[in-house]
Amino acid sequence: MSLIVIIIAVVLVLIVCAVATWMVTARRRKLRERFGPEYERTVEGKDSRRAAERELRERQERHDALDIKPLPAPVRDRYAQDWTRVQEQFVDRPDDAVHEADRLVTTLMSERGYPTEGYEQQLKDLSVEHGRTLEHYRAAHEINDRSSSHQATTEELRGAMVHYRALFEELLHDGDRPRESQA
Repeated sequence: MSLIVIIIAVVLVLIVCAVATWMVTARRRKLRERFGPEYERTVEGKDSRRAAERELRERQERHDALDIKPLPAPVRDRYAQDWTRVQEQFVDRPDDAVHEADRLVTTLMSERGYPTEGYEQQLKDLSVEHGRTLEHYRAAHEINDRSSSHQATTEELRGAMVHYRALFEELLHDGDRPRESQA
């Protein structure tokens, strides 16, 4: 009789371990899908995978509390026209155009409901919905910083415009798409 009790206890422990492993794996997979490349970047920047995943969940909770809203069509059209003007400005004043692109992206973020109190927080807030284009924003921001001290080449400035456009387009149209289930 005691052998049966031991076997049952071992089986129950194995089942509990299997379920726990499955839950951790499922949660990790959801974070990877949600954050894209930002998942690995965060893991690399933290002491442990657990700490990185905790931070990503905290970002998601903060993001869920934000009032991110779609833009009405006339507002989207105005932003699209503003972007066209910024791109046209690039030919004659590339440094100014890149600075203006940065300002326009920040303004668009604010209009959509993202806080814009600081670059690092912007990255964290954007990472929840825009993790796949976040590297574009980082690259553009870095070039924009170097441009302020006239250390960026015209080709780098052109690249910054392309990078800004990737996030700009996503922010401009993201509100039109149905949100994925966040279960």
